[in-house]
Amino acid sequence: MSEEKMHVEEVGIDAALAKRLLATQFPKWADLPITSAVPQGWDNRTFRSGEHMTVRLPSADRYAAQVEKEYRWLLRLAPHLPLPIPVPLARGAPADGYQWPWSVYRWIEGDTATVGRIDDPRRFATALARFLTVLQRIDPTDGPPLGRHNLFRGGPLRVYNAETRQAITALKGEIDTGAATAVWEAALAATWHGLPVWVHGDVAAGNLLVEDGRLSAVIDFGTSGVGDPSSDLAIS
Repeated sequence: MSEEKMHVEEVGIDAALAKRLLATQFPKWADLPITSAVPQGWDNRTFRSGEHMTVRLPSADRYAAQVEKEYRWLLRLAPHLPLPIPVPLARGAPADGYQWPWSVYRWIEGDTATVGRIDDPRRFATALARFLTVLQRIDPTDGPPLGRHNLFRGGPLRVYNAETRQAITALKGEIDTGAATAVWEAALAATWHGLPVWVHGDVAAGNLLVEDGRLSAVIDFGTSGVGDPSSDLAIS
C-alpha cells in the first residue's frame, strides 16, 4: 500500500467526513446526500453532493496548495474557454481532524473519456486541441508559475532528470538503456523559447469528459499553471 493511500485511510477521507465538513461549514447544504464519485482521482478524493455539486478533499499535503489556486483562477479562465471546466462554489477550512483546505464545485455531467465512448477520434482530438490552444492564449499575467503546487508541470525537464535516470538504470536488461538515455538527453536539450502560457498540466483520459460521443468538458486543474505548453502534449 502506498504511503499516500495509507494516509488517506488514516485520516478517514470518506463520504462521512465530507458530509460533516459540509454540514458544519456550509449548513445550507447539510441535508444533501453525499456519495463517493466514481472513478476517484489521486490528488483529491471527490464526493457528489446532491445533484449539482461535488466536494473535493486533497489526499495529501503536497496537493493542498491546489485548492487556493483553483479557487482563484478557474472562475477567471472559464469564460474564455470553449468547453466547461470546474466552477468553484465555496472553499472550506481544515476541521474535524482533516488538516487541509477543501473545495465545493459545480457538478459537470459526462463520462470519463474511453475509446469506446468516443464516436469520432479525429473530432475528439480536434476539440481537445482547440481547447488547449484557447487556454494557451488566455492572458497569463500573474498566473501561477511552475512549482510544488503543480509538481513543476510546464517547467524544464531537468526537474525530473535524477528520477528519470534512476528509472532507466533500474530497467537495464529490460529496455535499450542507451537508446532511452539518448532520447532523454535530446529532450533535455530541447528548450521552450516562447513566453510562458497557461497549461492544464494533466491532460489524461480521467480528466476529459464525454457526452454523446463528444468531448464535453475538461476537469481537474490541480496541476495547472503558467509555463511551457509542451507539457500538455503528454496526453495519456
